[in-house]
Amino acid sequence: MKIGNLEIGGNLIMPAIAGYSDVGQRALAYRFGAALTFTEMISAKGLVYGSAHTEDLLSTTDAEPIKCVQLFGSDPEFIKKAVLHPALKKFDLIDINCGCPVPKIVSNGEGSALLKDIPRLKEVVAAAVEGAGSRPVTVKMRLGFDEGELISPYAAAAAEECGARAIIVHGRRRVDFYSGSVDLLGIRETKNAVSVPVFANGDIVDKASYERAAEVTGADGAAIARGALGRPYVFSEILGIRADVDPGQLVKEHFSMISKIYPERVAADMMKKHIAFYAKGLRGGKAIKVRAFAAKGKEDILHVAEELSRAYFAEKN
Repeated sequence: MKIGNLEIGGNLIMPAIAGYSDVGQRALAYRFGAALTFTEMISAKGLVYGSAHTEDLLSTTDAEPIKCVQLFGSDPEFIKKAVLHPALKKFDLIDINCGCPVPKIVSNGEGSALLKDIPRLKEVVAAAVEGAGSRPVTVKMRLGFDEGELISPYAAAAAEECGARAIIVHGRRRVDFYSGSVDLLGIRETKNAVSVPVFANGDIVDKASYERAAEVTGADGAAIARGALGRPYVFSEILGIRADVDPGQLVKEHFSMISKIYPERVAADMMKKHIAFYAKGLRGGKAIKVRAFAAKGKEDILHVAEELSRAYFAEKN
């Protein structure tokens, strides 16, 4: 598959996941077969104004063969300045967020609020394309804003008209946040509205759900977000590639990667929410989660990782 002039190695991607798609999560997703992974969403204004937190979110590693960044904002001028910012030179692809449902983002006219203002959405995408040069720009969106709306076919066509090279569609409206069933037929209508690749997103957690989404939507690929948390090997499962899995070892590797960027205590705090997903559904998983959230540093995280491995293999055998 090609996105603009960028050739990617497959049709499974891990989109931006606020609070979760850090360098460790992205590296593991790539290892298990993801063709693209994206940073957490980055404020265009925060980047332009020099936010230290933004710089941390832009950290990357050599384990990312293709580096993709997601920006959010509603001011075309700041979007273009952000795309041209020196910190983004290392990124091969720029993604624009038109789907975030969080109130503080929406109240600023950003994220999914752009679906209510297609002219502004077009200005934002056009500004990103102008600043990106030869790098492809993609757009992530929801089906609509309010209940029953289907805006994404029009928004996707508008984005393509302005130069977007792929569309990622979460099959819910802003009003749904992350509840209720995904509307696969809405994704299909969006796919039929454009000629660029479309990635279906929402409730794809295994091979069966992937195959159903592919059949109903006709999408070119799938974007797996929450389904990859605690299970970065979901990409291998969908691809039919056998992967040796030891969740405790994955936690150790993940922690090691983010520890190179963040102080030990911060890295430990970041790992707690990841461990909660790894422990989900395991016998004894609740106790592991409790101990993880009590962790204060590296030693505690490594002990929890060992517990996680024991619990996983005990259940597997």
